Formats: sequence, structure tokens, C-alpha cells
Amino acid sequence: MPDTTQKDGTPEAAQKDGTSEARASEDGTPEARASKAGASEKEQAPRRRQARGERRIAQLLEAAAQVFCTTGYTTASTNAIARAAGVSPGTLYQFFPNKEAIAIELGDRLMHEMREAYGEALAPVDPATPLEEAIGSAVDRFMAFNTDHPVFFALMHGPDVPGRMAEAHDQLHTTVIGRIEALLGSLMPGADPADVTRTARVCLGVYKAGLELVLAHQGAERAAYIQETKDVLIRYLEPLVGDRLGRT
Repeated sequence: MPDTTQKDGTPEAAQKDGTSEARASEDGTPEARASKAGASEKEQAPRRRQARGERRIAQLLEAAAQVFCTTGYTTASTNAIARAAGVSPGTLYQFFPNKEAIAIELGDRLMHEMREAYGEALAPVDPATPLEEAIGSAVDRFMAFNTDHPVFFALMHGPDVPGRMAEAHDQLHTTVIGRIEALLGSLMPGADPADVTRTARVCLGVYKAGLELVLAHQGAERAAYIQETKDVLIRYLEPLVGDRLGRT
């Protein structure tokens, strides 16, 4: 039998070394590159599936918004939402277990957008800004969000709002009142805090009443109701604020 204990310099060792070198050089072959590309494709596949899933969720939420606005949350069904989205109910259930889960996801996303919009609308006002301009700017921002997303009003003011959404809306309402109080407090120095709170609540109540009318109309009539809402707020706040806005 041949001696295989001495590896250095033997034909067998040379053969092994050659094999190792051949294997090492395989990384540069078309086959190796194809194998690496296949592995990269496998890594990218979950990301593509995730992106497709996000697009499907967005599609379902958009369809749900249409259905909730048309029929209201109470009478809406997952079948109607699936039909509006152009998918089967089975596809819908892959992402949402029921109607409430869809409404909560939609509400959470809109609530985040609303906080940003309301934060901009209720930012501190430059004293040189005329009262009409300050109120007009704030109302326009509030109205723009709600007219762009009418489903928010439909969900939050419906008779059967999911509990979690109602709690989130109550928290948002408290935050908005606080922001209005802070804004009014800077314009009504020396006023009793209870008076400032009352004024803030009246302002928000007037806005909500105007919003309901605005959402019920389109075109020129909608624009007219927006202006009426501004006029009511201006006439209400003018004697309270006095000449504290519009100073140069």
C-alpha cells in the first residue's frame, strides 16, 4: 500500500492542495457569482413581501375610509371593505381580524397626522398678526385636515366608536383645549383661568359645529361655510382679545 502519512510534497498532498486552490478560485466563476446572486435574492424576498404587505394594508385602509364615510362605522362590514378594495374577504383577513381592527389602525394613523396639523395650527402667534389672519390661518389648517380625511369625523363622532379610538380622541381633545388655552392666555393676560378655559371650549365648539356643516357641502357652499366659521370666531374673540393682535 502507498505511504500516505507524509503529506508535504507527495502527489496526494499536491492533489489536495490543488483541490483547495480550485475550490478557492471558484468564487470568481460565473457559477459562484450566480450562487451569490441567488442568496442576495433570498435576502431581498422578505423585504419585497413586506413592501407588498404595506401596500395591501394601505389599499385596505383607503377602502375602509370610503366605506365608513358612505355607510358609517356601525353598518360597515368587512365584506364591503374587501369589495371596495377589490380583494377577497380572505385576503382582508390575512391583515385584519375584524372591522374594529381596521378602524383602530386607520384611526391611529389619522390621529398622528392630526396632532401634527393641530400643532401647526395652534402655534404661537406673532403679535403683529391681525386677528382675522391668525384665526383664518388656524381654521384653514384644521379644515384642510378634516376635508382631506372626512373619515376621521365619521369615526370619531359616530354612535359606535371603538373604545380605544374614543379614548385616543378624548386625549386629543384635552390636548387641543390645552393648546387653545395657552394661545388665548397669551392674548388675554390677567384673565381668570376659568374664563380662558371657557373661551377655549367655546372656540372649539364653534369650530366643530362649523366643520359638520363644511363636510356636508362641496365647492362654493363649502368655502362659504368655512368663511362663516371664521367670521363667528373673529366676532367672538375680538372684544376679548382687543388690540393685542395686529400691533406693528
